[in-house]
Amino acid sequence: MMKITDINELQKIANDIRINIVKTVYNAQSGHPGGSLSCADILTVLYFNQMNINPNEPKAEGRDRLVLSKGHSSPALYSTLAKRGYFDEKDLDSFRKIESKLQGHPDMNKVPGVDMSSGSLGQGLSVANGMALSSKMDSMGYRVYCILGDGEIEEGQVWEAAMTASKYKLDNLCVIVDNNNLQIDGNIKDVKGLNRIEEKFESFGFKVIPVDGNNIEQLIDAFDRAKMTKEMPTAIIAKTVKGKGVSFMENQAGWHGKAPNEEQFKLAIEELGGKF
Repeated sequence: MMKITDINELQKIANDIRINIVKTVYNAQSGHPGGSLSCADILTVLYFNQMNINPNEPKAEGRDRLVLSKGHSSPALYSTLAKRGYFDEKDLDSFRKIESKLQGHPDMNKVPGVDMSSGSLGQGLSVANGMALSSKMDSMGYRVYCILGDGEIEEGQVWEAAMTASKYKLDNLCVIVDNNNLQIDGNIKDVKGLNRIEEKFESFGFKVIPVDGNNIEQLIDAFDRAKMTKEMPTAIIAKTVKGKGVSFMENQAGWHGKAPNEEQFKLAIEELGGKF
C-alpha cells in the first residue's frame, strides 16, 4: 500500500487530477466538470493516503472499496485512477467516445479500479452497505467508502440505506457527502429545501464529521477519525466548492454538466498551471 503523507505532494496530485478533469471533458465536449472538480481532493486523499489498494491487483479480495454513487463525476474518478496507475493517462482522451471503456458513468466490468458501476443516483449507499456487510461476515477487514452528492441525498433510497448501515453497525463504512451546495437545477436549498445535513445523518445513527472537503489536511484527519469509530458508520460532510480550481466555474450551477469551449479550456488550464 502506497501512502503519501506530504501535504504539498498531495496538493500537487489533486491539481494534476483537476487538469486532467478539464482536459477530459473538453476533449469529449461532454461531461460534468463542476462536481468532478469539487471532489478531486477527496479522491486524492483516499487513493494516495488512505485506501488499502494495489493498482497491479485491482480485484484483490482484501482491498478497500470505493463506490462513486454520484457517477456523473466519473472524470474525477478516471483521472484519479489513471494518476494512481490503474491505466494509462492517455486513455483519458477516449472519454465518452464510442467503444471506449471510459464511458460517462463508471463501468466495473470495463475499467480497472472501478468497484461498482454507478450513475443512477441514490443507489450507491445500498451497494456500499452490501460490501461493508460482506467484509464483516467474511472477516475480510476491508473498508468501504461511498461518495454521495448533496443533491443526490434528496433521493429516498439514500435514507433507507442509511437506516440499514446503522442497524448493522457498519463501522467499516464511510460515507462522504460532496457538499458543494449546487445541483443541476441550482442551489440545493432552493430545489428541495435541503439543509442541516449533519443533523440528518446523526439522527440516522452515524458518527458525523464536518470538514472542509477541499482541505487535504482536514480530510486526512477526518478519514483517520472515521477508522477509529466503532459500532456505527461514519458520514464525513465535506463542504466543497463546485468547480474548485477554475475561477469561472466555481460556485456556478451552470457548470454542472457543460464542456468548456476552446477559450474557456485554455483559461482553465492556465489557471491550474497545466500545459496544453
